[in-house]
Amino acid sequence: MLLLPAETLPEGPGWTYEVKLDGYRALAIKTGGTVWLRSRNDKDFNRKYPTIARALAALPDETVIDGEVVALDEAGRPSFNALQNGAAGASIFFYVFDVMILGGRDVMGEALAVRRELLTREVLPSLADPVREAPRFDAALADLIAAVRAQGLEGLVAKRLDSVYEPGARSGAWRKMRLNRSEEFVIGGYTRGGRTFDALVLGRYEGSRLVYVARTRVGFTPASRERLMARMRPIEIQACPFANLPEARGGRWGEGLTVEKMKECVWVRPERVADVEFVEWTPEGHLRHARFVG
Repeated sequence: MLLLPAETLPEGPGWTYEVKLDGYRALAIKTGGTVWLRSRNDKDFNRKYPTIARALAALPDETVIDGEVVALDEAGRPSFNALQNGAAGASIFFYVFDVMILGGRDVMGEALAVRRELLTREVLPSLADPVREAPRFDAALADLIAAVRAQGLEGLVAKRLDSVYEPGARSGAWRKMRLNRSEEFVIGGYTRGGRTFDALVLGRYEGSRLVYVARTRVGFTPASRERLMARMRPIEIQACPFANLPEARGGRWGEGLTVEKMKECVWVRPERVADVEFVEWTPEGHLRHARFVG
């Protein structure tokens, strides 16, 4: 069952909340005495996360649970980069939040509140670290948003307590809202695209050096693209203003700017600043999931 992205989350007694964990979604399946940990794309996670697979051996037979493989950094916060790159000091856990089949019985048609009770009573008592129950919160939404922002977490998830489990569906019974970090970055150029531009090229100053950090094509409307283009055309320049370009590699997420990628860029005098939301810094010094705000 998938999460529907939302700008705001619903409130009321029919909803419950979880922290958005920012890891790899996975199903744990035990059948015929054998445990399988499978990714959303049906990749085998047993070899990648053997300690989790071993801990799941205590699952009741003929049971399927839903959760997320998450890396916690040294501060105890979820870190996708630590998960992806196997960062030193990171601890890997499997946070469980739902049960689909229990002891051979299909419970997907039960309400979420019922499935959670089954999970708490009949599944989780037999499991231990690195398998954990995903924390859930029944509190005022405004307080949760403030707490998530204060802790520097990625966002919140809202789930309807009477929702059935809908495999592969993004029905809106489960919703997610990002509460990203936000900073101002200097616009140093753009990549060509259509009548205006495809993406902004962003940087920040380290002393007197302008250092490239990201490209973003997210957060624009046709009208805002036109307005930005009108502001950038008069300040176009020939020389690249970024001191750390070109980069040697394109990066895991394609955010790097190599010599080849720079051929797509038009440079501008670094006079304008963009307000940008993002999830986190990558080890390469780039922004992950950067989104233009204004």
